[in-house]
Amino acid sequence: MRKFIYLISLFLFFMALSINAQQIAVLKYGGGGDWYSNPTALPNLIQFCNSNIDTKINPEPETVEAGSVSIFKYPFLHMTGHGNVFFTDEEVQNLRTYLLSGGFLHIDDNYGMEPYLRRELEKVFPNKPLEELGADHPIFSQKFKFRDGLPKIHEHDGKRPQAFGIFNQGRLILLYTYECDLGDGWEDPSVHNDPEEVRIKALQMGANILEYAFKN
Repeated sequence: MRKFIYLISLFLFFMALSINAQQIAVLKYGGGGDWYSNPTALPNLIQFCNSNIDTKINPEPETVEAGSVSIFKYPFLHMTGHGNVFFTDEEVQNLRTYLLSGGFLHIDDNYGMEPYLRRELEKVFPNKPLEELGADHPIFSQKFKFRDGLPKIHEHDGKRPQAFGIFNQGRLILLYTYECDLGDGWEDPSVHNDPEEVRIKALQMGANILEYAFKN
């Protein structure tokens, strides 16, 4: 039965790709964390990408639950928040199948989700630990060049920004950005009052992530 569900999921995924090749969604998860934070972030990033890297993404991102078969409609999922994260066994299986089938998940720690997230990712991929990406990874040299790797957008604990990934057969399938807060930089200018150059840097890095995900 599980194999049948897996094959159906694959079929739906590849059918959806042919229709919604550049659609993206926010991942809704359990545990009490605010998965809905940064509400203006993705719409602003989409607008920036459609104007600067020739994407044609629907301007209003959808929301999809971690356990829903609907995640297979989207080649790119974005996840953020400040607090607890919890995946059920069914959600773990669903996310694993999605990512191994060609999907891409970007997780942006909005500050505070780090210990919970790592615990849950170990459930999704017990044999695939997070690996830190070097500044020479292609995700930092798409349309926009970041010679030093992940940029620092918001200061929290004085730590350097880090990009971590999970790979499958050499392909980056999950990107986790930590101590960076890209999503805050994507928000409307009035939300955090970031300088324009900081916002642009965040949007450019976000565009690189989307461009990389769509190409790979």
